[in-house]
Amino acid sequence: MTTPTAVAAPGSARTSAPRPQRRGAGLEVKRQRWGWLFVTPFIVVFLLFLVFPLFYAFGMSLFTSTLATGTQFTGAGNYVKAFTDPLFLEGLLRVAGFAVVMIPLQLIVALAAALVLDTLTSWLSKLSRLFIFAPYAIPVVIGALMWSFLYSPRFGPASSVFGLFGLDTPNFLASDTIFGALVNIVTWQWAGYYMVVIYAALRSIDPSIYEAARIDGANGWQTATRIKVPMISSSMVMVITFALIGTLQFFTEPVVLRNIAQGAIDAAYTPNMYAFSLAFSYSQFNYASAIAFSLGILVFGGSFIFLFLTRKQSGLK
Repeated sequence: MTTPTAVAAPGSARTSAPRPQRRGAGLEVKRQRWGWLFVTPFIVVFLLFLVFPLFYAFGMSLFTSTLATGTQFTGAGNYVKAFTDPLFLEGLLRVAGFAVVMIPLQLIVALAAALVLDTLTSWLSKLSRLFIFAPYAIPVVIGALMWSFLYSPRFGPASSVFGLFGLDTPNFLASDTIFGALVNIVTWQWAGYYMVVIYAALRSIDPSIYEAARIDGANGWQTATRIKVPMISSSMVMVITFALIGTLQFFTEPVVLRNIAQGAIDAAYTPNMYAFSLAFSYSQFNYASAIAFSLGILVFGGSFIFLFLTRKQSGLK
């Protein structure tokens, strides 16, 4: 038996199924246009103030300009010169030393503070988080100036403290102590920020895991070292990556202390300071651009290698 099918009469209205789809597609296109309209100001600013300057600076690094010969295309000549420049290499070794000391120190301070705050449940926890995070909210220049006053052997509080015990005030800004002084400033400035990142990761852990650990007889130290720290390894990898990038770009603190620590900090103390000095003190803009991009290559390469080696802890494949 066959079922009769209804045949629409000529001229009768037919229901069109694709019409709602076309209406929905038109609405989606309209939304996309509005989205691009709102994003356009950011794209324009991003291109004008980041992408274009980067390409312009990279183009400058491929030329050499002198009074005798004018501007000549030298290709990778400036980069070859940079990686054989003793001042640039010495600055790289210095920031590498800062990275070896500062990054573990900042991580230990931030992790210890986050673990302690994670165990507090009273109003003291919120107040402590605020006090620990407060140094990060202070501008770097102001923080460095404040510490330069504290370090001063003439009018700083250190002279009064050591004077109470009849001791000579040490010069924290001397050549043999400036390294520790800068490590202290940077650790004080950034440990609070890293603490917040680690603390947020700790708060995302299911509390039932801690309860199960207590039932199994784990004490506080075992819970922290065998449960909490392994479960936030991805956040710690991110913190170390941020600290590595920031340390290799070391600039503001030594620049602020340079005029106070006479002889301890020179114009090539870090690669960024060396590039700044070449550009704005000696007008060697082409070579300064090559120094800056050489440092950028090393920062990118170091970060990539570290993330590759820690891809399991960071959740990457």
